[in-house]
Amino acid sequence: MSLVDILSVLAATLRLATPLVLATLGGLISERAGVIALGLEGMMLASAFTAACVAHVTGSPWLALASGLGISMVFSLIHGFASISQRGDQVVSGMALNILVAGLCPSLGLAWFQQGGQTPALEHAERFMPITLPLAETLAPVPVLGPIWNNLIGGHNLIVYLAIVLLPLTAWVLYRTAFGLRLRAVGENPHAVDAAGLSVAAMRYGALAVSGILVGLAGADLSIAEGAGFGRDMTAGRGYVALAALIFGKWRPAPAVGACLLFAFADALQVRLQGVALPIVGVVPVQIVEALPYGLTVLLLAGFVGAARAPRAIGLPFVKTR
Repeated sequence: MSLVDILSVLAATLRLATPLVLATLGGLISERAGVIALGLEGMMLASAFTAACVAHVTGSPWLALASGLGISMVFSLIHGFASISQRGDQVVSGMALNILVAGLCPSLGLAWFQQGGQTPALEHAERFMPITLPLAETLAPVPVLGPIWNNLIGGHNLIVYLAIVLLPLTAWVLYRTAFGLRLRAVGENPHAVDAAGLSVAAMRYGALAVSGILVGLAGADLSIAEGAGFGRDMTAGRGYVALAALIFGKWRPAPAVGACLLFAFADALQVRLQGVALPIVGVVPVQIVEALPYGLTVLLLAGFVGAARAPRAIGLPFVKTR
């Protein structure tokens, strides 16, 4: 492969990893607070659909982004109401959210736009388009540095750069601030947090609100940044892959994001491998090539995770003792 091909695959890896990284960070905040983040898929889908609809109606990608974040937060707090206030089963609540949104979004899309559950294609002004970095034209003729600056570092949309910033910011908040300490304590020993005079419910609701914003960014990236509209099941299981990345990373930001990058690299590579004749085996069927990222996820979880200890209080409703 030439340098241009390598940079193309790496740039595609960054773009494909963005929604996974954001969803993983959202799931990390939620599960560190003791609430199972099984509704990531539904929240991403709701955000993608809402953002695409608002972008089409208003023509403003900023309003669309705000709407996507808002609806994702609403669904996240609904999950919180069921699992925190009502002490319901968090797995059931999360799966119900996924099933509800998976059916609701295409139905509304069909009723509103009559395009088979999809939204109309968005114009460039209605989306977050790739950003051209300063010195792009100056560095373009420079060997190696020019292609790296323009094709790998530059040429991404705003949400990609936000994801790059949010990764260290999330790790810093989680491990270097009082809020992060309390949030981790809620997921490990909520009774100790309650004894310290802090509200466990308020901490968990706060974590779910932050989680909703991060997951909303992931969904909006799919429909108004990398994509140009909403399509049925456009998340394609990314919410579940984000959960797998959390488990692989043992609920730590850096290893979990590393798993996201590995999945995204396999996803970018499978596009290049389609129709390509490989030594000995020849042309691999498209179905097998497309399954490569998901098969890699299963292999990672089955053979390389080892003992992964989740937060002790995850999935357990908190009952205040007197």
